[in-house]
Amino acid sequence: MRYLHIAGRVIVGLVFIFSGFVKAIDPLGSAYKFHDYFLAFNLAFLDWLALPLAIILCTAEFLAGFSVLTGIRNKAGIWIVLLLMLIFTPLTFVLALTNPVSDCGCFGDAVHLTNWQTFGKNIVISALALIVFSGRNKSKPLFSSVKELMLITSVAVLFVLFALFNLRYLPLIDFLPYKKGTFIAEKMIVPPGAPLDEYSTTFIYEKDGVRKEFTLENYPSNDSTWTFIDQKSQLVKKGYVPPIHDFSIRTLEGNDITSQILSDSSYTLLMISKKLEGASPANLEKGFNAGRLCIEKGYAFYTVTASGSDEIMRYSNGLNFCTADETTLKTIVRANPGYILIENGVIIEKWSWANLPDNENLQEIFDRRK
Repeated sequence: MRYLHIAGRVIVGLVFIFSGFVKAIDPLGSAYKFHDYFLAFNLAFLDWLALPLAIILCTAEFLAGFSVLTGIRNKAGIWIVLLLMLIFTPLTFVLALTNPVSDCGCFGDAVHLTNWQTFGKNIVISALALIVFSGRNKSKPLFSSVKELMLITSVAVLFVLFALFNLRYLPLIDFLPYKKGTFIAEKMIVPPGAPLDEYSTTFIYEKDGVRKEFTLENYPSNDSTWTFIDQKSQLVKKGYVPPIHDFSIRTLEGNDITSQILSDSSYTLLMISKKLEGASPANLEKGFNAGRLCIEKGYAFYTVTASGSDEIMRYSNGLNFCTADETTLKTIVRANPGYILIENGVIIEKWSWANLPDNENLQEIFDRRK
């Protein structure tokens, strides 16, 4: 039993540390996942809590895992683990049954699990947590209560600062498809022989006032006494989806310029603002200044947004504005605004509004190309 208890501590501790760490790398991604949950359960009025809850959750997970693994404030750590498992295990069971959100986001974008896989994982972790909980009184404190409290507080402060750093300056590790060095067009290719979506088709026919459903194998194709009413198709197996499958940029007139951007052998700077109204005017103006420098040097610059035309018209400054899907923009860069510098379809640089180079440093980047 002793070895099982030790194994439980190690596994539970590492899983919670990993889960909290990858969420802290991308706190905005976790906030988007909370947003999905709120919409799925008709709790949209709580959307303002998405980002605070994302940071609180990843901090609680990391500290609980750290505590259980190291033995520092071990009892508090295992209580937090049990509380989180009591909340999330039933929740993931509901998600597995109803599938309103396809990926629970328990490991951020680092590891994707189906809802049933997540529920199974939670059952195993809950069982191990109960084993660790049963032996909680056998472990002795490593340090005095005051020292342990100071240590765990220091870890918490450093961890929150780490999450805020990633929120401000983009994730330290980019788990998304649009990471630096990505050849976008290559990530959009569906390889030959890749599995396609599989659908189940049902036909509805009527005879003598009675409606009946048939499959492709038994529908009454040669029986004129049946009258066709309708057909339904249901996805039964998802086919291959390329890492980048929704990268599409259009002008305000509706022209698709995606290929033009990806084939440009020169630099193209995209300022990504999922919603212009949600960005700081000062940060937007800094981006517009960078755009004017691009145009002055002969490089392309586009502001890409999911905002409506009325909002876009507020920024009638002579620069090019384009539109794209909001979810795509959130995936490209975790900032509003954020920036990607493309050359020959390859992402050369990524910046948030906080670390976009000033025009002097941007000029140096352009000069290195010559």
